Amino acid sequence: MRVEGGFFERVYAQVEEIPPGRVATYGQVAALLGIPRGARAVGWALRALPEPRAAAVPWHRVVGAGGRISPRAGSGPIIQRRRLRAEGVRFRNARIDLSRYGLLSP
Repeated sequence: MRVEGGFFERVYAQVEEIPPGRVATYGQVAALLGIPRGARAVGWALRALPEPRAAAVPWHRVVGAGGRISPRAGSGPIIQRRRLRAEGVRFRNARIDLSRYGLLSP
């Protein structure tokens, strides 16, 4: 469990670096951590984000490939979309323009 906890903490720290109004994909977060094929593991880490910590980690700034909010049960996708829109991120056909709002865009 120590290994997972360390990885999860690295994910949370990396996500905290995403500025407001920008997004990163799960794959980009994984690549920044040095794990280029670790997108799914980033998703697991964010899904396991404990409630008290979720207030500090901007998990809503991480989206699926192609700029889509990843489907999941519960109100998470609605909250994510709401938070992103509040930061000025706009959607077109349920997608975010990664060339405009992506972490690695100009």
